[in-house]
Formats: sequence, C-alpha cells, structure tokens
Amino acid sequence: MEVFLLQLFIFFVTSAIAVPIAKKLGLSSVLGYLSAGIVIGPFGISLIADVESVMHITEFGVVMMLFLVGLELKPSMLWQMRMPILGTGGAQVIVTALVIGSVTFLVLPWQQALAVGLTLALSSTAIVVQILRENQMMNTTAGRSIFSVLLLQDLAFIPILALMPFLATDLSQEASHSKTLFIDISQFTGTSQFIIILASLLIVFVVGKYISRPLFRVIAQTHVREIFVGAALAMVVGISLLMTIVGLSPALGTFIAGVVLADNEYRHELESDIEPFKGLLLGVFFISIGASLNFKLIGDNMLMIIGIAFGLMVIKFVILLLVAYVFKVAKKNRIIFAVSLAQGGEFAFVLFQFAKTNGVLGAEITDPFISAVVISMFLAPLLFKVNEKFLYSRKTDEINQQMDVIDEKGKQVILAGFGQLGMDIGRFLISAGVKPIILDNNAAKVDVLRKFGFEVYYGDVTRLDLLKAAGAPEAELLILTMGDVEITKKLVDIVHKHYPNLKIVANASDLEATYELMDIHVDKIRRESFGSALMLGQDILQLLGMDPYDAYRLMRIFRKHNEDMVQELYKRHQEDMDNYISVYQQQMENLEELMTFDLDMDSDVLDKAWKSASPEE
Repeated sequence: MEVFLLQLFIFFVTSAIAVPIAKKLGLSSVLGYLSAGIVIGPFGISLIADVESVMHITEFGVVMMLFLVGLELKPSMLWQMRMPILGTGGAQVIVTALVIGSVTFLVLPWQQALAVGLTLALSSTAIVVQILRENQMMNTTAGRSIFSVLLLQDLAFIPILALMPFLATDLSQEASHSKTLFIDISQFTGTSQFIIILASLLIVFVVGKYISRPLFRVIAQTHVREIFVGAALAMVVGISLLMTIVGLSPALGTFIAGVVLADNEYRHELESDIEPFKGLLLGVFFISIGASLNFKLIGDNMLMIIGIAFGLMVIKFVILLLVAYVFKVAKKNRIIFAVSLAQGGEFAFVLFQFAKTNGVLGAEITDPFISAVVISMFLAPLLFKVNEKFLYSRKTDEINQQMDVIDEKGKQVILAGFGQLGMDIGRFLISAGVKPIILDNNAAKVDVLRKFGFEVYYGDVTRLDLLKAAGAPEAELLILTMGDVEITKKLVDIVHKHYPNLKIVANASDLEATYELMDIHVDKIRRESFGSALMLGQDILQLLGMDPYDAYRLMRIFRKHNEDMVQELYKRHQEDMDNYISVYQQQMENLEELMTFDLDMDSDVLDKAWKSASPEE
C-alpha cells in the first residue's frame, strides 16, 4: 500500500508541475505528460520502476475517453459519417498495413511483416482525440475526418487481434495463449463465437437504450451525487468487462454505449461525472508512455530505432495525404489530417505483446518497434503544434464549425431551470428559431418533458463540469429561471469566474431578490410576476371601458417608469428605511402625474390604426 500511494503521489505531483509548464510554453498537455514520464521513468531519475503494471491500469482512461466521445455522437450523426469511416478509414488501414508490411518483408518473414504492418497502421486515439478536444476541433470538418479514421482503426483492432495467432511462426509458444488479456472463447465453434459477440453487443444496446434511463431516473431522485457517479462508472466498467470476456475491445464497447446514450437526458450529467476520472487516468497513461521509453535500448540501437520512427511517420504521412486526396478531404484540411494521424498508437503495446505471447514476433523485434512507436507518439503533439503555427489556418474551418452547431436564426443559449416560467421561455425561443440547451435537476420532470418533445437534460447546473459539458465555453447567453435567489447567486458567481463573456439573464421573485442580483451584476433581471401584472392591468382598464390603445400606452409608460424607479431605489435600498420609503412615495407620485398627463393629451393626434377592424376605419 505504501508503494502504491507513493507512486500515485509521484504521478500527481509530476502532472501538476509538467502540464502547466507545457501550457505556458504553448504546447499540448499531452507533451507535458510525456515529458514528465521521461523524467520520472526508469531511464530518467527512476522514481517509477514498474511502468507496465501502471500502464495496464491507466489504459482504462482510453476506454473512458471513447465513452465520452460516443456521448457526443448521436446515431444520426454517426450514420452520416458512415462513408468517411468505411472509405477513408478503411483505405488508410489497408494501404498503410500493406506498405509497411512490404517494407518490413525485406528483412522479416511475410507473417511477421504482416503483423508489424497491421500493428503500425493504427494511430493513437488517446493522443489525437485529446489534442482535437483541447483545440476545440472535434466538431470541425478536419476533426470529423480525423475521427472517422480513428474510429475505423479502433474497429479494426478486433480482427487484427483475432488474426495474430494465425501468423505464428514459433508454434512452441502457441500453448501460452494470452488468457491474462482475454478469456479464451476459441473453444466454441465459429458460429457460437459470432452469436456470443452479437449477443454481447445487443446487451450493450439494450442497457444503454432501455435500462439506463429508468435506472438513472431512480438514482437521480435520491439527489445523492456519489451514487450517480458510482452508477456511471459501474456502467463503463461493466461494459468493458463484458467486451473483454468475449474478446472485443473495451474501448469499442464503451464507444457504442456512448453513442446509444447520446440522446439520453442524462448525457450531460454522465459526461460531467466521468470526465474527471477520464482526465486523471488518461494523464497518468501518457506519463506511463513517456516512462516506458527505453533509452538504453535506444542508445544501443539509435540509428535503427530513430530510422523506424522516422520511416513510420513519413510513410503514414504520405499515405494519409494520398487517401485524403482520393476521398476528397478538403484541400485546406489535408495537411492537418495527415500530421494528426502519422504516428503509432497505444494499441501497438497490446498487439505487440499479444504477438510476442503467441509466437508471432520475438522480443528482439517488438522492443525496438515499441520504442519507435513511443517516439512517434511523443512527436505527434509537437508536430501538430508546428503545423498549426506555420501551415494550418483554422479561420475557415472555425466558420464551418459555427455553422454546424449554432442556429443561424439565434445565438447559442443555455436555459437552466425548466419549471413553468422556463417552459414558457423555452417554447418562445424554440418557436423563434433559437434552440436552447435545457437543464433541470428534477429527474421526474425531465422524463415527462422529454415525452412532450423537449430536449431537456438532467443535472445540477451549479456544477462547473456540467456547465462545461453543456457548452458554456462556447455559449453566448445563460438564462436562469430557478427562482431560488441563493442558487442563482451561486451560479452567477461561478459563471463570472470561469466564463466572464457569458451573458446572464435571470428572473427574481421580488424586489429584494432583484436588488441581490443587481449587486452581482446580472446582465438582465425580470421579476417573474411583474409582466403578468402589467398585462392583467391592461386588460382590467379595457374591461372598465378605457380605449385599448390608451390602456396599452399607460402600461408601457408604467413599465418604463418602473424600470427607472427600480434603478433609483436600488441606490437607496441599503440606506435607512425612512429615506427609502420617501423616495418610493415620490417616485409613485411622479408616475401618477405622468400617467394623468398622458391621458389628458389630445388623443385625436395619436395613431390608432393598429386597432381598426378594416382599412376604412
């Protein structure tokens, strides 16, 4: 336990030091993690010795990352991406495997050459997606093209893994089939294996589509956040375990689950709950990659390993450019497309280990290739940064990104609180062409409202991580209709601190609540009953026989004067009560005189055509 806690402490401290330094230098956080790993690893200052055991644990960060990516991709969007996934991604994997395999065939038997080619054809999902998310490129045209290839590579990992034992050249190793990585289902017939795999995927679909919603609803009604977090983690871990049992990739299973849950009202809550665990494990995973860089091996075989790393990146870069050209990736995006994917991936560690265990490749082959893959992964964020600085202009692509996610008829809006007031505002905005992201912390209400067609998500809006998941960094306006002034003040404080450019509109229950919100500089405040009082007052005047236009005009005068009066009273509300009351009475007298004067004006000069029944009147 002491050793485990010490290693955990070392990882966290190095993360806290390395990442801020990397960001300060304008580099990716991934590069900071990798550098930290080199420093504390066996070939640095040797603070961490057993890197491989740590890496097995932290690979779960990749699994969580794929789950979160799936949450952002609705099935309809995934269906729209089917051609880039199958076409662009499939072509990249096949062509890269054949080219690298052909080059390797010059020095290795064809079975080993093919194993190396298939393994090195895969890129690093963890590093590339992290870079895309940090640079807010996941929803750009370039980001979608890159992710399509990564998704196909993750899918290709399964058949590559299944093919490996058939490429074995050292049959003496066949008996040591890796049961530590996967439970062996090869004892079943091919048809039975297919049925088992299909059934496991069906279970993932059923759990995500039908079981998760009522389960999360019951948990949400307890209002115990840690239970919700535990349930979310249990789902991810359970699906990963199921995929491992049947020999599939845990990352693939959780990705599918994420896609199934993308339309779920608890999507933002799930994302905000899992994000911290994902970030933590993924960061330690990157550190362990840096720590696994074997400098002794590199020193003894420097020219060969650097040559492999350089050759790998050049070959993949050229092939990716060719694939981008053939599949008509936008010309402005081709370089960033090739640079982003021109490295080895984390699946190489699993596949090379699996190939070694099954007698496909020996350690004298896998070790240099693993070192080359680590070097290429280390260079990936650096090359991305160089390319972005000197070659790739994001200006045009960012315009495309805005067109994809922001309704051209309105600004991006988050509506927090969907009670009666929030519902009326939401209906008005939607009918006006503005589709807000709606959040509410009442699970039962969320379920009912979604049945009526509202896209409402469950979650506590005062949580910073939920605000981020709902798009606060990119949103332009936050509407607060909770009614509880303390919750509203807490949320306003969070927004001002983390998203100072986000405008805030809020309702207040009474005048005192209005003053409290004015104290914290809310952009626009409306008393929730004031508008109804004005409209009712206008109706009452008409029922008493007043001309409709006069009633409307007096309502507008009263509203304008009241706004000015509130501003004046706000300046006095912290003074003694007598002074406050005196100012209030004076303001009301002024208002009465103003409205009486307005009624005494010659109404014949006023335009009343708006209430005419016909043009002749």
